[in-house]
Amino acid sequence: MTTQNGFSVLAIDTATRGCSAALWHDGSIIGSAAEEMERGQAVALMPMVVGVLKEAGKEFADLNAFAVTIGPGAFTGLRIGLAAARGMALAAKRPVFGVTTLEAIAGAIPEQERRGQPILVALDSKRADHYVQLFSDALEPLGEPQTSRPEDLPKLNLPAEFLVVGDASPSVSEALKGHNFTVHISAASGLPDAKVIAECAAVRWQHGERPESVPQPLYLRAPDVSLPRK
Repeated sequence: MTTQNGFSVLAIDTATRGCSAALWHDGSIIGSAAEEMERGQAVALMPMVVGVLKEAGKEFADLNAFAVTIGPGAFTGLRIGLAAARGMALAAKRPVFGVTTLEAIAGAIPEQERRGQPILVALDSKRADHYVQLFSDALEPLGEPQTSRPEDLPKLNLPAEFLVVGDASPSVSEALKGHNFTVHISAASGLPDAKVIAECAAVRWQHGERPESVPQPLYLRAPDVSLPRK
């Protein structure tokens, strides 16, 4: 992939069970860090960002844009990532790209594995349902992000054979047994990766996109917690 000379984007993710940061510069990742964690992203994220910048030999002033996962995911995790991205972008006066967790996870599947197969991304919502979205093998969305209980999956307009990725993949495979579906579980990680998020933002920059407003969270359903009224 090529883009404009000198283009740099810093991407972060705290949306699910991980924390990651990556810096993409002129076609490649030149700094990255990732750690799986159920909680603690608020403490881990900024030291991780500082480490990635140091590894890449860059400063905030060198960056052209930021990118962050917008959901669906954990309510608190999404707010941590979005607040950090907005703060850095405001200080650096740079735009922020929002990338869905579903798009990021689909994008982590190697081209050879996904070739010729539609992709269903399925994430555990920590409730009775899953977050799901269908993509083509070229990573083009074939539907909108939505929630679905495992028992309702056979009612969705799914292809007869597809590749499933995400931490709810075993549940999807089990729910579709006996329903004339052939389900292949991807070996790719079920977590969003900041390296993929950075690449998504770089492609959109190359195509001329320049976000004029900060990204908003994609929840798909009401959160498990609520903010204080004051």
